[in-house]
Amino acid sequence: MSASVDHFSPDKNKLNKIAEDILKPVGFSKSFMLWMGFLTMVFLICGYAYGIQLEKGLIVTGMRDFVSWGMYIANFVFFVAVSLVGMLISAVLGLIGYKWIKPIARIAEIVAVGFAMVAGLVIVVDMGRPDRVHHVFLYGRVQSPILWDVTVITTYMTISILLYFLPLIPDLAIAKGRMNNAPKWLVNLYEILSLKWNHSSKQFKILMKSMRILLILVVPTAFGIHTVTSWLFAATSRSGWDSTIFGPYFLTGAFVAGTAAVVILMFFYRNSFKLEKYLTDDHFDKMGKLLVLTALVYLYFNINEYLVPALKMKRVDALHLHALFAGHHAFLFWATQLGGLIIPMILMMFKPFRKPGVLTFLAVCVLIGAWFKRYIIVIPTMEHPNLPIQGVPEAFMVYSPTVIEVAVTLMTFVMSLMIITILSKVFPIIPIWEMAEEASHEGDAEASKTESLPAE
Repeated sequence: MSASVDHFSPDKNKLNKIAEDILKPVGFSKSFMLWMGFLTMVFLICGYAYGIQLEKGLIVTGMRDFVSWGMYIANFVFFVAVSLVGMLISAVLGLIGYKWIKPIARIAEIVAVGFAMVAGLVIVVDMGRPDRVHHVFLYGRVQSPILWDVTVITTYMTISILLYFLPLIPDLAIAKGRMNNAPKWLVNLYEILSLKWNHSSKQFKILMKSMRILLILVVPTAFGIHTVTSWLFAATSRSGWDSTIFGPYFLTGAFVAGTAAVVILMFFYRNSFKLEKYLTDDHFDKMGKLLVLTALVYLYFNINEYLVPALKMKRVDALHLHALFAGHHAFLFWATQLGGLIIPMILMMFKPFRKPGVLTFLAVCVLIGAWFKRYIIVIPTMEHPNLPIQGVPEAFMVYSPTVIEVAVTLMTFVMSLMIITILSKVFPIIPIWEMAEEASHEGDAEASKTESLPAE
């Protein structure tokens, strides 16, 4: 999202062509209906599993007295992490002034909205009494990091929705007269949401000012959402969480996961919506470089997380590290570190591995690794409490997620995919007005360059 345009004067022919390309995928095609039907079926099956949990309680999960945080909390941290990519792309890179993010910014905001909207629901499924969730708002204490978490997630979700919607307004106005084959309800929706936009300089100045304010506000909010989440862990004395670096550690991990998610979505849009002209190889190359940069910083914090306790080697730290490096969780730990971070990062340093197809495969590896990394952060620490475990069943000592937990976790992913899919088919995913303005500027620059050439 550019924060510098205060008028709109594109070349009409270029505008028409760009609008035609970008609006072509909008609408409910047969493939969309099949995909949504599949997602709905999976959602209903997984929803039935959640119904069983509501009826019988958390006893149907693998969580017990010692491991009271399981797959659900790991999933919550993952969802919060992926949602932060909207801030990274739109705010950080946008405010710096990188123009290549223009066709990508809205995709990043779609990811942010899709995951932020579900993040709060993810934490609800971990509650034994979700009917009392409103008590957090009615009786929450300022001293509680949980209240901070709820507040900052709600704030970030609201800002993300606004960052998605505001730059969409000019596109809706452009699209109104070009939706001949669209259903009437969609045309009416565009009419309402375009808010009588007429591309005047005054409107653009208001839009740009609003965007700048939101882009500035979203940075501390995004930092807060994952810092507060990290404090839920770090404010304890448990080995594996008792760390002062968890705030920046979680933030950098969030940038890695979010960037990988955007790359995957870019590849899908590019191929399914025929947007090769707008999501070019150069965009994938730059996103690959961004993923390498964030992965390098994240690797640094990973080394810090394990090197310092390994040097001190307190007894409880030794038990925790042994479980990760050579014990019960060793395979998952090394597969996550090597296959989900180090090897993809090294490969992406070379240009051939930043081509769209290869980069997307590596991004999938990184995103899967990011989810299991959250699992590694949560579960092994819970299995090593400071108090000795005596006189309890073996099932209390080692956590294994049940089929119910897996199904409910899958349900949250389906919900995010449904939100992302609907947004992708109801509204244009590439900003038409910014692409048209950019094309006009490039044309003017080319014409100026031609005029300056000496006559033969």
